[in-house]
Parts: sequence; structure tokens; C-alpha cells
Amino acid sequence: MSIHWTLIAGFLYAEIGVILLLLVPFISTRMWNKVFKSRFLRGLESQLIYYFYVLVAILILFFLDAIREMQKYSSEEQQQKTADHPSHLDAQMQLNMRLFRAQRNFYIAGFALFLFLVIKKLVSLISANAGLQVAKEAAIKQAESASRAAESLMTTPSVDESTGTADIKDLTEALEKAKKEAVTAKKDVASMKSQSESLAKEFDRLMGEKDQLERKVNIMGDGDKKDD
Repeated sequence: MSIHWTLIAGFLYAEIGVILLLLVPFISTRMWNKVFKSRFLRGLESQLIYYFYVLVAILILFFLDAIREMQKYSSEEQQQKTADHPSHLDAQMQLNMRLFRAQRNFYIAGFALFLFLVIKKLVSLISANAGLQVAKEAAIKQAESASRAAESLMTTPSVDESTGTADIKDLTEALEKAKKEAVTAKKDVASMKSQSESLAKEFDRLMGEKDQLERKVNIMGDGDKKDD
């Protein structure tokens, strides 16, 4: 394997490690969000976006180069099969070996590109999930404070009979307002819960794709060992 394909394969294995680290259950989304929002990463945010597109462009170029190599050796193999005089066995083995390496490079570049996009999606989902959890807790606290305010207003006795009617009216309006705030907060909590469930489903789908990719990469690794 040449140096640049060795680097891409190493980059692919590093991506698998990053995905496994992001999916570790005992590291909460809040902790990852703090890491993503740290001063160091926020200062490098513009540069990271630039490097992201550069790496995507490089992986796409290697992916297209692998496709070109596959088509080249596939056409040569087809020509040998249709030739009147079959080529020597060593030449056939050399051609098959080159075709296999082109296919191996195709899968390495394709999986590296795909996992790179998956990591970006996972980071955005983790950040969004952490924001939803914070908003959910704030909405619950707001609903609890509104409920306590309503209870305190309902239990407050009237002191002066002359101002009793005005106090009752004020208490009724405050109670209605607190009930509306509580209903709004409950709706926000339900909406955030549904969004969290959709994010969890998206995580499960990405984990399934990651498992499939790991199985394919392990199969490719076994093929490389046999080739070497």
C-alpha cells in the first residue's frame, strides 16, 4: 500500500475511534457540548470549517481516482477475456492484484468520506440535544415557579373588606395568567421531548450504519492481510 493510501486508511481508523468515543454512554451530551463550546475550539471554528472542506475535497479526489483505477483495470481484464490468445498467468495475477487494490482503495476512500460526514452530523446532533435539554429544564422550572405563585396567590387571605373585590379580581387574573404560562411550558416540554426522541432515533440509525461500516472495514482488513 502506498504512503498516501496508508495515511487515508489511518485516517479512516481514527474516524472509527472518534465515532466510538462520541457514542460512549457514560459521557453526557452536556459534557461534549462544553468541549465543543470551549474557548479553544470556538477560536478555531472558522479554521476548522476551512479544514473540513479541504479534507472533504481531498477525500473526494482520492475517491474519484480509485473509481478511475477500477474502471481502468476492469476494462483491461475484460479485454484479456475477449482476446483470441489468453495472456500469461503471471500477467493475469498482476492485473487481478491491481484490480483488487483499486477496489480496496475505493472502499477506503468512500468509507473515510462517509464517516467524516457522519462525525460532523453527530457533533451537530449532540450540540442540538444538549441545547434541548437545557431548554427543557428551564421550561420545567418556569412551570414549577408559576404553579407555586398560583398556589401562594390562592392561599393569601383578604384583609380589608372594602378592597376584597379588587383583590379577588387581581388574584383571578394572576391565576389565569399562571395557568396559561404553565400550559405553555408543558407544551414546550412535550415539543422538546418529541425532538429528543427524534434525535435518539437518528443516533440509533447512525450507530447501525457505523456497525455496518465497521464490519465492512474488518472484512477489507482481512483481505489486505491475505494480499500482503
